[in-house]
Parts: sequence; structure tokens; C-alpha cells
Amino acid sequence: MTRVLFVCMGNICRSPMAEGILRRKLRERGLEEEFEVDSCGTGGWHEGEPADPRTQAVLARYGALFPHTARQIRAEDLERFDHIFVMDRENLRTLERRFPQHRGKARLLLELNGGGEVPDPYYGGMEQFEEVYQMLEEAIEQFLNTHAPR
Repeated sequence: MTRVLFVCMGNICRSPMAEGILRRKLRERGLEEEFEVDSCGTGGWHEGEPADPRTQAVLARYGALFPHTARQIRAEDLERFDHIFVMDRENLRTLERRFPQHRGKARLLLELNGGGEVPDPYYGGMEQFEEVYQMLEEAIEQFLNTHAPR
């Protein structure tokens, strides 16, 4: 079983969107039993809340909506998950400061397809959420091309 964790700041926009995309792709390929997928945030401000309504709307549009409850990352997550994908450098630095014993385990998601950071759409509109969805879709497709069983 391959375990994949997506991390952003509050776990209501980017990381649940990535989780929903990977869940949909796994379902479409019949690979749900091969992977464990989760997401979390470096901060706990939204713990217990559902995904942002705009995230939910975009996921629903693409058939990727799933029941989500925001949570904060825990030390055991860094031990449990094989792949830990972070949306931006700020959150990557936060993880490395908080969990120095796991330095190097997490990496930026967009390293999978050329590098860069996934911008936080929280203060934007639906257009920004749509753009983030497309970025995540491409990176996750790259991940599956190299890590999914044939």
C-alpha cells in the first residue's frame, strides 16, 4: 500500500483539493485499494471544519468531491506516509522546523512537473480555485504515471 499525504496551511483549500483529485483518479483506475490518501494543514485554525465551499464546488464540478474534515498534521503522519506533498515553501519550512527529525521527507508537490508553488486561492475567487485545481491535476497525474501499479 502506498500512503500519500497532501499538506497546506489550513487544510480547507489546496490539500483537500489535491486529496479529492487523487481519490477520483484512483477510483477511475480501480486503484483505491492500492493507496491510502489523506490531507492536513500545518495550522489548526480550521480543525473539524469541512473544505472551503469554493473547494467543494470545484471538486463537485470534476466528480472529485468527498467528505472532508480539516485537521492539523501530527508527528505520526511523517512516519506513516510514504509521500508527503506540500503546496508551498512556507509550509515546507514550517514542517521542517516543527519536525526536524523528518527533514527531507516532505517535498513540494509541483516538483513532480517542473517546480514552483501552488498559490493559496483562499483570498481569491472561483477563477483562482479553478487555476489551482488544474495545477494540482497535472502534478497528480505525473505522480500516478510514475507510482501507480501498471
